[in-house]
Amino acid sequence: MCITLSLSSKPCIGVCNGSLQSPKSMVTTARTEVITAPKRPNTFPGLTKQGISEIDLRVQEVVRRQSWTNSLVGDVNCRKPRFEPMFIDDAYDKCRNICAEYAKTFYLGTLLMTKERQKAIWAIYVWCRRTDELVDGPNAEYMSPAVLERWEERLQDIFEGRPYDMLDAALSDTVCNFPLDTKPFRDMIEGMRMDTRKSRYESFQELYHYCYYVAGTVGLMSVPVMGIAPESSVSAYTIYNAALYLGIGNQLTNILRDVGEDALRGRVYLPQDELAQFGLTDKDAFSRKVTDAWRDFMKEQIIRARSFFNLAEEGASQLDKDSRWPVWSSLMLYRKILDAIEDNDYDNLTKRAYVGRTKKLLTLPLAYTRALSKPSLYLR
Repeated sequence: MCITLSLSSKPCIGVCNGSLQSPKSMVTTARTEVITAPKRPNTFPGLTKQGISEIDLRVQEVVRRQSWTNSLVGDVNCRKPRFEPMFIDDAYDKCRNICAEYAKTFYLGTLLMTKERQKAIWAIYVWCRRTDELVDGPNAEYMSPAVLERWEERLQDIFEGRPYDMLDAALSDTVCNFPLDTKPFRDMIEGMRMDTRKSRYESFQELYHYCYYVAGTVGLMSVPVMGIAPESSVSAYTIYNAALYLGIGNQLTNILRDVGEDALRGRVYLPQDELAQFGLTDKDAFSRKVTDAWRDFMKEQIIRARSFFNLAEEGASQLDKDSRWPVWSSLMLYRKILDAIEDNDYDNLTKRAYVGRTKKLLTLPLAYTRALSKPSLYLR
């Protein structure tokens, strides 16, 4: 299953074989909004308080570890390797080229960022893509628990200044320039393990956890690099949560877009209990026939995905001004994928919703305009 930032299965790129505290009530309200679809609040069981608290604790830990005040960047947490300047420049150039090839729109958005932030985001993107390819790439047939164990060991080597190859070297340099912690990276690897063990999700509770591991983690990795606007007066925790919601919204959109493709591989990333509420089962996904019940079910799933984007939107303008454009571009383009599913009359069984090049290009200036908005005093 592909993760956020359009990390879909593509040719292998090197992995072969193997600030003031906002009121607590605001955060609680935001969580409540994503639990159920607004049109029919009793349709979905949503998330339990326990399920929310588990993810909350993970986010809180990442915020604490990735805080500039708590992270000893360049000292204990990082063993900066000594690279020849030409070598590390070439490493970042390779990351840039991969990002430009496989995430064209996102790449364009990064061009307004500072040079250091550009390079760091490209390095993170490439690591995430390579991680995803372990499970979904051209060499996925070689996947085994041992492969992921070795990949996690390799991640630790990256953070300790012992990169295995040039692409690893770019990330190794990045983690010494920004307060990045291994936790969200390790959590993403855990998400890949979930993909090897599980092809069904009984409830949205389970699916939400999966989305956190494979996509929400990308947002948590990105915040220290994107930076928080100096004029922002909301807590870092609130902004990290917004980044988490964007990742989850993106992943839910990927899931809805790829239902037909995933079904061909025997995978159904839709809550089983919610399918049942509409009189549907896995067989409906495998049948490749769009019924009225399927349309009604998809309408509700799309509403919920959009609710995550609404929450993410509140945090996008809290980022450093030079970093907002790629975030707004991603947010707006993923929303358009949901629009495309609707335009296809909810046929995501035989058709793959996509945003055409012209629409993408027209979206970029709109995203840039939104990126110019100043952080509000507090999140609504």
